[in-house]
Amino acid sequence: MVWFLKVRLGGKPVTRASMRVPNVARDLCGSAKRTASLAALISAPFISSVAAQPVPPDAMNYTLHAVRIESSEAPAIDADLSDPVWAKAAVLDDFPQSEPDAGRPATERTVVRILYDENNLYFAVYCYDRDPDKIQVRSMTRDGPVFAEDQFRIMLDPNLTRRNAYSFEVGPAGGREDSLIQNNAGDLPRWNTIWQARSRVVADGWVAEVAIPFRDFSFDPTKGDWGFDFIRTIRRKAERDRWASHTPTIAATDVSQEGTLTGITGTNVGIGLDLKVYGRLAFKHDWPQPNPNDAPSGTAGFNAYYKLGQALTLTGTMNPDFSDAPLDDRLVNTTRFSLFIPESRDFFLQDAPSFEFGGLGFDNAPNSQPFFSRNIGLIRGTPVTILGGGKVSGDYDDFGIGALSVYTNPKGTTAGQLLSALRVTDRVLGESKVGFIVTNGDPTGLTRNTLAGADFQYRNSHLTGDDIFQTDVYYERSFSSALGEDDAFGTVINYPNEPWAAQLVFRQVGRNFAPALGFVNRPGIRDYEATVSEKTRYRNPFLRWLQFGAQGTLITGLDNRLQSSFFRLWGEVESQQADAYDFNVYHYYENVPATFLLPKDVPVPAGEYEWNNFAPTINTTRGRWYSVNWQIECCSFYNGKYFKSDFTLTLRPNQYFEITPRYVATFIDLPTGYVAIHILSASGGVNFTPDMQIVAQVQFDNISRSFGFSARYRWEYRPGDEIFVAVGQSALIPGTTFEPQTTQVSIRLGNTFRF
Repeated sequence: MVWFLKVRLGGKPVTRASMRVPNVARDLCGSAKRTASLAALISAPFISSVAAQPVPPDAMNYTLHAVRIESSEAPAIDADLSDPVWAKAAVLDDFPQSEPDAGRPATERTVVRILYDENNLYFAVYCYDRDPDKIQVRSMTRDGPVFAEDQFRIMLDPNLTRRNAYSFEVGPAGGREDSLIQNNAGDLPRWNTIWQARSRVVADGWVAEVAIPFRDFSFDPTKGDWGFDFIRTIRRKAERDRWASHTPTIAATDVSQEGTLTGITGTNVGIGLDLKVYGRLAFKHDWPQPNPNDAPSGTAGFNAYYKLGQALTLTGTMNPDFSDAPLDDRLVNTTRFSLFIPESRDFFLQDAPSFEFGGLGFDNAPNSQPFFSRNIGLIRGTPVTILGGGKVSGDYDDFGIGALSVYTNPKGTTAGQLLSALRVTDRVLGESKVGFIVTNGDPTGLTRNTLAGADFQYRNSHLTGDDIFQTDVYYERSFSSALGEDDAFGTVINYPNEPWAAQLVFRQVGRNFAPALGFVNRPGIRDYEATVSEKTRYRNPFLRWLQFGAQGTLITGLDNRLQSSFFRLWGEVESQQADAYDFNVYHYYENVPATFLLPKDVPVPAGEYEWNNFAPTINTTRGRWYSVNWQIECCSFYNGKYFKSDFTLTLRPNQYFEITPRYVATFIDLPTGYVAIHILSASGGVNFTPDMQIVAQVQFDNISRSFGFSARYRWEYRPGDEIFVAVGQSALIPGTTFEPQTTQVSIRLGNTFRF
């Protein structure tokens, strides 16, 4: 039996988590008393192998009052928790498990102290561990694989949206990552801001100190309540401990059940202006044809961020530099529809949740997505530079606002274009929101194009207890001078719980629905989808959980004639070490209206096709210095033969080095021809310090015969100030020869000024 301590002060329920502890010594008291309880808990898996039932969370008040200090008392961010000021801090030390034994006490103790002054929020984290030699240390880089090691995650929701938040992760060697949590559905790790973190392994665990400036956030300083939550991951045990949300179905990027940090007042955001300026020296050489303009060139630009008031931020950019964007994953298309490649540029990722539309309607299914920022800066796949732009994003009272206008430079015969988007939402019914979106402009300049849409996203995180229920509805209409008017609409009903989960989806995309700033790869269809799954958790030395599920998709034309269908049956098992194995059985149907070409011009004639495949997958735990992800699918494709192998090996021997080779091989043998597709890629890095690293990527595929290489050196020598060097090389390898195409070198010096 597990006992939870509750006391009642002043008529309000208070937990250990919300009780203030006056000094560091007191945190160490009681550790011996916990030993017996922990021993019993740890031994439980070896006694019982029956299905594990999560412990229901108590009706606890996850509220903490923040403690303010003077700026002169601020702790040094050096991973040394001996600063006397930490004795004043508000303290949390009650971290139940959310994985693997939801609601039960964590196997290792975690203590978090919180302070703030007029400039920063401060966190001191003590991750106790009785086997410190087994702490997984895999990275010390900024935006590196912190997920692959022991880690601590801070989630802050300064506008108390319970949907969107800022995430800050730190590992035991100083590796750190910041990201935006969007609509409780996922995060955007390419987002970056200015903050400090230092960590180190100590004799009884590992510790971290974090300072996050208030100037990083768009928020209303007159409102003193923030949403917040913490997650600790003990990688070797595949254990996740979470302060406020214990239900395992609540994803790490879901803040709907976050706690509340109260009393944050008198913060200093200055005049609210951040100015990020850069100067760049670049060299480009085209090898096939000597170019007289190959001399080095220089340019400068800036991004400016100004807090308009409440939680609204005005952002301006001039000559933005995207040389730090990584290479897109190399893909070879074997379908008759265009592929979706996500955004990776910082300017467009900043406050990206303000432009989110449709909720689950576009989760992993971007067809008919109304706004796709990657279209800005591309003309029919050819990059075009951006002269400048501006946006307003954030929250005003209960309204979420995202407004963007960008002007692109001329390209060839295409004149410069003004491209704009406006998104407004209003919070309703507690966790839900209603809103509209408008976009205008065509990157090609060939048409006049506008889109307007509206959506309603309903969420109830306490349907019955802590069960979640979601339903999203959206409608869009595009107006094109070339194609006229047409619409798209859809709805999703989602019940993402355990042991049972289910989802129903309906979408319709008009034949002439064509938003120039959106993404459409299959117009003129109706899409029906249904998914159901059952997941049972176990408590024994080997098995963590077992899941079975079924998924079906029917796609018809607007005349209701079947065009495609897809059915999937799967089973998946995860071990206590977090090694996962699954087996899938697929059934495909395609009614091809006209001949289309596979790579190497292998034709797939018009007609009806039906086939079955099986697909096993191995995904080993990240808790070792190596991990493997291997997916295989066999053995049919459009009435021919098919085999695909996607193998990724990740090697992280320590916090200094990482290399991840990947090989994707696809073999298609049809009556009309044969094609073998090989994609080879590798990424890796060397970490010198938590603020200095080199990251490299290399890619090649045998269809285009193109080779790509990118290396990026970054040194953040002072928070917000950096030296960045990028080297890129493209080439063709038609046989055994290497034919260089373009060499590029860029050196950028960037500085941030805060006013």
